[in-house]
Amino acid sequence: MGVDPHGFDAGKLIRGKKRHVLVDTLGLVLHGLVTAADVQDRDGGILLLSSLFGQFPFLRKLFADSAYSGPIFQDGITGAMPGLVIEIVRRSDYAKGFVVEPMRWIVERTIGWLGRCRRLAKDWENRNHNALAFLRLASIRLMLRKLCNPL
Repeated sequence: MGVDPHGFDAGKLIRGKKRHVLVDTLGLVLHGLVTAADVQDRDGGILLLSSLFGQFPFLRKLFADSAYSGPIFQDGITGAMPGLVIEIVRRSDYAKGFVVEPMRWIVERTIGWLGRCRRLAKDWENRNHNALAFLRLASIRLMLRKLCNPL
């Protein structure tokens, strides 16, 4: 049994793994993928949606940030899910500092919720499939909490 490479994200200047998640409008995790940190967002998004294998045929629209814009992501998604419409939510030109952008905050909120789990707070796992298993366990815990306490 080997160790999966961690990688280095030059944009955030961190070494480790990157979690790519697909969430619904409530912020609940539908699907996830863990890769090395040097995998670009658009490439990880293509891998994530390609690994759905028709699990969510009801998906019609995907909201994404500007890291997913461009023909490479569009062509990859067209091959994986032909009926999916991608809407890029761009940051306002007039915004200074932190501004909550519509639809983009849902994923960030979910990542914050998942970050409260001790096992996901740091990059402890050596294997990507172990990290994905703990991501799924944390999302199940989150969903159970939302179902038991709807308020």
